[in-house]
Amino acid sequence: MTTLRIQTETAPVIVSFPTLAPMSREEFLSFCQANGQLRIERAVTGEVEIMPPAFSDTGNRNFNLAVQLGIWTEEDGTGLGFDSSAGFTLPNGAMRSPDASWVKRAKWNQLSEEEKASFAPICPDFVVELRSKSDALATLQAKMQDYIDNGASLAWLIDRPQRRVCIYRPQQAPQCLENLAEVSGEPELPGFTLTMATIWYSNRRLPD
Repeated sequence: MTTLRIQTETAPVIVSFPTLAPMSREEFLSFCQANGQLRIERAVTGEVEIMPPAFSDTGNRNFNLAVQLGIWTEEDGTGLGFDSSAGFTLPNGAMRSPDASWVKRAKWNQLSEEEKASFAPICPDFVVELRSKSDALATLQAKMQDYIDNGASLAWLIDRPQRRVCIYRPQQAPQCLENLAEVSGEPELPGFTLTMATIWYSNRRLPD
């Protein structure tokens, strides 16, 4: 059975198609290509999740996050950064599109060109999810643990409504901190620090 989980502004809506078998990886890729205007993920259960476009203020903060990660990525040179439009097929079969992510260059180069040009079968080494007011916290928490269980060495859940950052690492309980001015990626991302002013407040500029 194929199930669609459609995320609305307030809660997900589940739409089931009892006569359809779960989509294969190739069928899911074709489905995403045929619906390029949608934001689509797939859970390990095979449930297809369709999310609405991000609200404008959330999109602004996603952009500010990606800019900071991108600047560090260019300076560091050991990996590649990805924005929220990039999809990855995790080892457990789920397909996820984190708001921002980073993959070690050596790990990325092990993929074939065909794999890179699809939902790459790889789990990013670092992922960030930015919670908006409409996102269910429990759903995002489960997703963060999914990243860690599938190979991420560092994951951040930025809970903007609560001004809280929860830091996930393998074999450790999440560390949740509130009202931070900055978050360090050490030691997994040497030298990377995310300044939170442009995440908490969209009209704040980064320091010169």
